[in-house]
Amino acid sequence: MHSIHLADVHDEGKIPNSTPEAPSPVPEDPLPKKKTRKPFSFYMSVVALCLLAVITAWDATSLAIALPAITDQLHGTTFQSFWASTSFVLGVTITQPIYVSVSDVFGRKQPLYASLLFFTVGSIVFAVAQNMETLIGGRLIQGIGAGGLDVLEEIILADITSLKERPVYLAIIALAIATGSIAGPILGAVFSQFDWRWIGWINLPIVGTAFILCILFLRLRPIDVPLSVKVRRLDWTGIILFTIGATATSLPISWAGALYPWSSWRTIVPLVIGLVVLVIFGFYEKRPANPILPYQLFSNATGTASLITGLLHGLVLYTILLYLPLFFQAVFLEEALEAAKSTLALAALVIASSFLAPIAIEFTRRYRFLLWAGWVFIAVFLGLWSIVGLNTPRVQTYVFQALLGIGIGVVFTGTQVPMQASVVHVDDTGLAVGMLVVFRLFGALIGLAIGSTAFSSEFEKHIVALGPLPEQLSALNDASQAVAFLPTFRTLELPAELTDNVIGVYLQSFKAVWYILAAFSALGFIGSLFIKDLSLERDDVGRQGFEQST
Repeated sequence: MHSIHLADVHDEGKIPNSTPEAPSPVPEDPLPKKKTRKPFSFYMSVVALCLLAVITAWDATSLAIALPAITDQLHGTTFQSFWASTSFVLGVTITQPIYVSVSDVFGRKQPLYASLLFFTVGSIVFAVAQNMETLIGGRLIQGIGAGGLDVLEEIILADITSLKERPVYLAIIALAIATGSIAGPILGAVFSQFDWRWIGWINLPIVGTAFILCILFLRLRPIDVPLSVKVRRLDWTGIILFTIGATATSLPISWAGALYPWSSWRTIVPLVIGLVVLVIFGFYEKRPANPILPYQLFSNATGTASLITGLLHGLVLYTILLYLPLFFQAVFLEEALEAAKSTLALAALVIASSFLAPIAIEFTRRYRFLLWAGWVFIAVFLGLWSIVGLNTPRVQTYVFQALLGIGIGVVFTGTQVPMQASVVHVDDTGLAVGMLVVFRLFGALIGLAIGSTAFSSEFEKHIVALGPLPEQLSALNDASQAVAFLPTFRTLELPAELTDNVIGVYLQSFKAVWYILAAFSALGFIGSLFIKDLSLERDDVGRQGFEQST
């Protein structure tokens, strides 16, 4: 296997005496190279990466379903409940590009250990919290750590495998991510019923095991450059501009339609400031040698289309993961745990298809048609989900979920392959992986904001149409309380007609979300048409690859 050692690389991390060429479709590898047997330490490193993938995915999805119980026990407000959920997402979104850039200059392991430390400290602070302020702080620290874990486990996988062999390992990591994402709501519901603090405590043995495995087995080639040189290489101005711009932009996007309306100055002012700073950041990033925003990734249609469709997939995926369990709670009046069980059809097929899609790519060496089919499944069955109501047979809801899950899983892992195949220099693979993760998470933030706004506006319109509400339902006059009111709504003894009418309001509000997601899925399909079938027959690994000789 051909590998690039540090001695062969200039200070700026480029391959000497090479002419950049865009990847092109190559139908066959006429002289396949003999596979070398990987050491035991390699496989144990993959196990460590899987543990990191599971824990970050499950932690990102476990809190939402347990939050009402937590807020009630700690006597929190709606405002504090919002920040308990949002602080984690903001921590992840804002720090991920910084982790990508820092790890490309300093190496992967130091940022990885730092993110493990942040995540562990945040988990402990969350688990021992006696008030909502402490809990919010813990979730923010967790998010700062999870941002690194989430992006670095995918970057390191790209470092230690070649493009030719990577689809198999992508399938393994995808299985871990999907398992964590699906287990999160279920475990969150279980823990919320006896002790929600285990949402934090359960992280510690898993993180500890992953840390030990990384120390013992993760042997990456070091970047043998003096610390002072590494510090100078960092894009400090870019980091500052991005942090300010991303924070100022993400905050109003996250609270618009939930805490404050889009028309409020509290939303408009920071959003405008953030966008202006991000524009300045975009222009500035053409100057540094090691920018946070690597422009070379946008040099071809396949890379650009992969990033755009990755953003759209994150927008759709995370919004579905939030609103589908709520749909079963509101429309079928199920408790949180029962609602989580009702989404198992989606969960099972997301896991299966996210694992099988890279396997199919491994055998066919093609991915384009698979991505098209995935986006079609998402768009069609999100559209069909809008006809699901109280009288829909349960079998139909399971079939629709299963077929939707197939599309979500296929696109989740399938998009990673063309993104990585599109890079010109192998040392840019880590940057490509990191940017795809960043775009996916930023899409999630946008999707959750759009979903919240659509749901609230539709709920407000339809609840007013019911006329004056009885005292028991007075909280529903404020659309922002619609989700928090669900546990109470299930326990009320109301006339059957009134109950059905209120359920109808919830149903119409969810339909607005499904329509919007279906429209974005159609855009995802259009974007996937610009992705080309590039050759996967590349054996080289980057300068931070695995130390085979150790």
